[in-house]
Amino acid sequence: MASRSVPKFLLFFLLLPSFAISQNNGTTISTNQSFTAGEEATPWLSPSRDFALGFRQLDTNINLFLLAIWYYKIPSRTIVWYANGDKPAPRGSKVEFTTDRGLVLDNPDGNEIWRTNFSSSVVANGVFTDRGNLVIGSRNSETLWESFDHPTDTLLPTQVMDRGGVVSSRRTETNFSRGRFRFQLLEDGNAVLNTISLETGFDYDAYFWSNTFSTDSSVAGFQVVFNESGLLYVLRANGSRVNVLTGDIPSTKDYYHRATLSFDGVFTQYYHPKAFSGNPSWSVVQRVPENICLDIRAELGAGACGFNSICKITESKRPACECPPGHSLLDPNDAYGSCKPDFSQGCEQYNSSSAGDLSFEEVQHVDWPISDYERLDPSTIEMCRSSCLNDCICAVAIFRGSTCWKKKLPLSNGRVNSDDNGMALIKIRKSNEEEKEKKNAKNILIVIVSVLFGGSFIANIALLGACCLGFLVINQSKFKKPDQGENLWHVNLHCFTYKDLIEATNGFKEEVGRGAFGTVFKGFIGTSPSSVVAVKRLDRVFRDGEKEFKAEVNVIGQTHHKNLVRLIGYCDDGQHRLLVYEFLSNGTLSSFLFESKPKPNWNLRIRIAFGIARGLLYLHEECNTQIIHCDIKPQNILLDDHYNARISDFGLAKLLMIDQSHTHTAIRGTKGYVAPEWFRNMPITVKVDVYSYGVMLLEIICCRKSVENDFDDGEKAILTDWAYDCYREGIVDALVEDDAEAINEMEKLKRLVKVGIWCIQEDPSLRPTMKKVLQMLEGVVEILEPPCPSPFSMMTAVTSLST
Repeated sequence: MASRSVPKFLLFFLLLPSFAISQNNGTTISTNQSFTAGEEATPWLSPSRDFALGFRQLDTNINLFLLAIWYYKIPSRTIVWYANGDKPAPRGSKVEFTTDRGLVLDNPDGNEIWRTNFSSSVVANGVFTDRGNLVIGSRNSETLWESFDHPTDTLLPTQVMDRGGVVSSRRTETNFSRGRFRFQLLEDGNAVLNTISLETGFDYDAYFWSNTFSTDSSVAGFQVVFNESGLLYVLRANGSRVNVLTGDIPSTKDYYHRATLSFDGVFTQYYHPKAFSGNPSWSVVQRVPENICLDIRAELGAGACGFNSICKITESKRPACECPPGHSLLDPNDAYGSCKPDFSQGCEQYNSSSAGDLSFEEVQHVDWPISDYERLDPSTIEMCRSSCLNDCICAVAIFRGSTCWKKKLPLSNGRVNSDDNGMALIKIRKSNEEEKEKKNAKNILIVIVSVLFGGSFIANIALLGACCLGFLVINQSKFKKPDQGENLWHVNLHCFTYKDLIEATNGFKEEVGRGAFGTVFKGFIGTSPSSVVAVKRLDRVFRDGEKEFKAEVNVIGQTHHKNLVRLIGYCDDGQHRLLVYEFLSNGTLSSFLFESKPKPNWNLRIRIAFGIARGLLYLHEECNTQIIHCDIKPQNILLDDHYNARISDFGLAKLLMIDQSHTHTAIRGTKGYVAPEWFRNMPITVKVDVYSYGVMLLEIICCRKSVENDFDDGEKAILTDWAYDCYREGIVDALVEDDAEAINEMEKLKRLVKVGIWCIQEDPSLRPTMKKVLQMLEGVVEILEPPCPSPFSMMTAVTSLST
């Protein structure tokens, strides 16, 4: 810490945290100690074993590791500090405690990845304290370096941050490189939250500040203190305090505390019981800001979400990002990233003809408040629409009251605000179907005119009447209100001809999958590596093929989420109906789980389970129209290049309108994953997907199919029954057999099994929602003891035996 001149009466109080740390007994780390990434080794532990220091495997890549400090006793093993977020260490990398450089991390080739930086001195030892602080000292007892002086995304009790100190968010939830958000104490004494430029680190305007700045150094903010009682505040130079986070703070004697700047820019103080049973989660003391979507208004930067994106606040006060109509994610793997238009919006060759190919999607309560370049006042909505349509620069127009604001790309600080009564007019390209209708109408008109000029008066009158009648019949559906479950073709999808797809697949040569409704072939649209596609050819013999085809196109075309397979286009050419998806290189979850030897990595399996849960949550609660997938199973989960789970095959999806909660339909799904209510003439709700997810979660845990007839022990044949028996008897380790990684995380294993059992409850009302499932998986809510999942079936069986 940099030394500063402060009033003498404050010295004792200001030095108290450092003094307490230095006096706190810690685990001594002697020089020449080392350990290697990927090897079975106990991490360095603090005396109380509250904290561990060692290698943590990345969820996104089983061969990359972080040198990190984490809570050792908590099942989630929450990371609070990491050394090499921007440069993950390959398997085989070595960390060593040396006399000349302190702690040093080298890759397998011996090249330095990271080290503790301090002025030249001889290191005596290191001390790893029960506060979670690693302190390196010299032979004359001088502190050379400590992790508390170099925070990453988290502050811990007794940690102090001086002026110039910075806490940086991660890039994403699983990417530990530097993110877009900072919490820092500026040189003027103000503690702020702000976004930054990722390329240069340049600070954009703050979206939260402590108001402790002053030109008078005696009253300006001096330090950010997270004291031993769990109170986080800015300490002014005169000794007064200004709280950064407030709320009812549980005792730090009974609870762990941390303050973390999340990858989404929300700064939150959490607490977790030290003594616990089951699997309690981190609870929130307070978070700032309350609504990051509305609070970020920086002139520079994208805002809470990426450029051209829309931010909306969730019930948990966290931002969710989505692309506006006519746009898609620039990086499909980054749901919080920027969006790009799905068609060129440049001014080259832009004229009245090209403007005729465009239209607007109207969206309420959405705005990009600082992207204006022109204002029309007074204006009507028709004038606003026309002005933007005929302006090649205009991407969006906002009409509010009698004023029209025109906006150009890139759009920043997009947000949903329920108090905003404006209308967003988002420029989109008209659908191919509409263009085809116009072209056909034009051709018919030419024929009509030709015939009229070449026939007799009476014949012309008759022909004209017949044509008018024909137009009325043909276009009747165009003018009537569409049925409640029916949508128009999605405007962003590419319409392929059957010939296009024959060429793309080389005559449907390479089959990569087969399902109940069609066969999937590998194809190429273009020449770049990213042009690989999966073409699904629907079986023409299937009776409801057209209905299912339209359902799938409408459903997938209107959804966009990092855990859903992206639909690129479709073909509706005569008898030929095909769908064109992005191609995912790592195949199905089924192959990954049941054909891999040895078992796939435990942490990677759990990350896949989390991804599927997030995708289902989106389908059930977050997209415009609630969607029941109806056929969740490992064969319908695909894995991308980074083994991210992507839900596919919406051919069985049953759409519910906003005012519906259930539906009745014929039995759908796959044996082993079908919820009991399908067979009981009960209403079908999103809980059928929860049931299927529970079965699949148990399969992910155990790496075996839900029904296996090859077991000598008949009790193991049905996975759901066996899993509950193992849980009830306290032998959940039997489910993973020799999976050392899973057994080493026994609390997490128990938590996941409990979640699975709750999901497969025979009574749909007992099953949690997917939102609750995700919260239980993440350890955010407490999981109660699950009851027997099949009490009705057991009762029926007993009754049958007794009679």
